[in-house]
Amino acid sequence: MRAALGAGALVTAAVAAAALLSLIWTPHDVTSLDVAARMATPSGTHWLGTDHLGRDMASMLMAGARTSIAVALVAVGIGTLLGVPLGLWAAAHRGGWLDEVIMRGNDLIFAFPSLVIAILITAVFGPGAVNAIIAIGIFNVPVFARVARGGALPLWTLDYVMAARVAGKGAFLISAQHILPNVASLLIVQATIQFSLGILAEAALSYVGLGAQPPVPSWGRMLADSQTMIYSAPRLAILPGLAIVVTVLGLNLLGDGLRDWLDPRLRRARA
Repeated sequence: MRAALGAGALVTAAVAAAALLSLIWTPHDVTSLDVAARMATPSGTHWLGTDHLGRDMASMLMAGARTSIAVALVAVGIGTLLGVPLGLWAAAHRGGWLDEVIMRGNDLIFAFPSLVIAILITAVFGPGAVNAIIAIGIFNVPVFARVARGGALPLWTLDYVMAARVAGKGAFLISAQHILPNVASLLIVQATIQFSLGILAEAALSYVGLGAQPPVPSWGRMLADSQTMIYSAPRLAILPGLAIVVTVLGLNLLGDGLRDWLDPRLRRARA
């Protein structure tokens, strides 16, 4: 458990550090084209070589991390801010018509994957990172709503919640003061999982042209641009693909480690 948590935290911190560093510095300007140096192999000038347009691959990977993290982070934030209150609200009115309406609405959103939602949004507003964020964020809402509701339902039968109701507290105060702190660990673990899925979704949307648009770097579009050169220059596809795999793996390890660390049953067993 500690090994997975440590490895996941280390990988996630390294990717986040590269993304933050790209805000102020990259080895080369990611928007500049050097046709004379196109398809250059790794060297002291270009650490990981250049692509078919002469752009520095190391700089593109650093800036691509920034794009992926920003899209996934905002999308998870949207899902959390909208989904958690809905889930807690549904649990507070468990078995009632409001609970039924919220959960059936979640089922309706689940019927449309994020890629389909993105296509629908793009058809109206055009492709772009903002629309990708909206599409992934909408898909995250029912996920967090279900997790919050599932974690909150058993708590409404406990003595301290019953005592709060007898004391005159309403459903909102009970959910905010007593229910939410006790389901926070579930939500934190789910957020790391959805964060990794958000990075995959952003890469997929950019790969098909619905995510971040040029000149904004994106790992998914780097994969799309390199697919015709997979045999002549495989590193152009391997590098962004490896970046996606390592980032998602690190986040999954972090999520698994947090789940085990925050689980009270495992804490008691370790004690």
